[in-house]
Amino acid sequence: MAAISHILERGAEGATLGQRIWKSRIDYLFLIPGMLVFGAFIFWPMIASFYYSTLDWTGFGAHSEFIGLANYAELLNDEFFYSAFKRSFLFMLATVPFQMIVGLMLAIVLNNKLLKLATVFRAMIFLPVVSPVAVIAIVMVLMLSPFNGPINGFLIETHLVSRAVDLLGSPQMVLWTLAGIFVWKWTGITLVYWLAALQTVPDELYEAAKLDGVKTWQVIMHIVLPIVAPFAVVIGLISAISALNVFPLIQATTQGGPFFSSEVMEVYIFRTAFAPSSGQFPRLGYASAAGVIFGLSIMALTILQVIAVRRVRRKEAENV
Repeated sequence: MAAISHILERGAEGATLGQRIWKSRIDYLFLIPGMLVFGAFIFWPMIASFYYSTLDWTGFGAHSEFIGLANYAELLNDEFFYSAFKRSFLFMLATVPFQMIVGLMLAIVLNNKLLKLATVFRAMIFLPVVSPVAVIAIVMVLMLSPFNGPINGFLIETHLVSRAVDLLGSPQMVLWTLAGIFVWKWTGITLVYWLAALQTVPDELYEAAKLDGVKTWQVIMHIVLPIVAPFAVVIGLISAISALNVFPLIQATTQGGPFFSSEVMEVYIFRTAFAPSSGQFPRLGYASAAGVIFGLSIMALTILQVIAVRRVRRKEAENV
């Protein structure tokens, strides 16, 4: 019987690709709806964006002219493009590490089974995540107002500042203020990711450490962090992509101002394609070229993080 099973397994492994697909044809039928959605809303827009980037087209008329890579050549000399590109990744670097560290600290505290009302605290921290960005933007604009905002009132009453600070109207402070708002809104989802990672730590390790009289900070440093460290790469990737997709928050608060000081790539693309300044005509082709470059940059970042994940898993397998 063992010999027969071995022969059957070899026969299955020797099947051609077409035979394996035909054998699993029912499984592939269930993939068709998802593939159609992916093709219509992800793959096709990517192809269309590259095609539009080779055109001199406003996007509102039928007339368009093929200009090849001229839009890309013009982008290389556009100071606003470079500034927006740098500002997007600066925003990511300013938010992701802080978001991950705070999320991990909160997760370690709230993962304690002896902590009462831990579920309530989790819900309170997660509440901004499910709140609409537009609502949060309006509330933050009112709270940070230099005229009658409660935050400026608190700073003046506690003598931390001598006069009101326009946090959303200062070119030097607006990006950091938006970064703080972003971290406050999205730390809840990072908390959930870290809580899921902490579930992989066996309870036996906590119990053994308790019996040996190991201190809490030693348990965290020598037991918890080494186990959840591989998850940091995945959580970092998700957080980085989220930080680069910050258009709704900035558009609803500052629209890239003041003086383009909070204009990230998404806002730059939107402004160029649909809301140009200084009386210029919309340039959908030029904006598509900027979008292609930005998309390729995010794709490169994703590939690097995937490579990092594979290396971490490979090292884990070698250690085992």
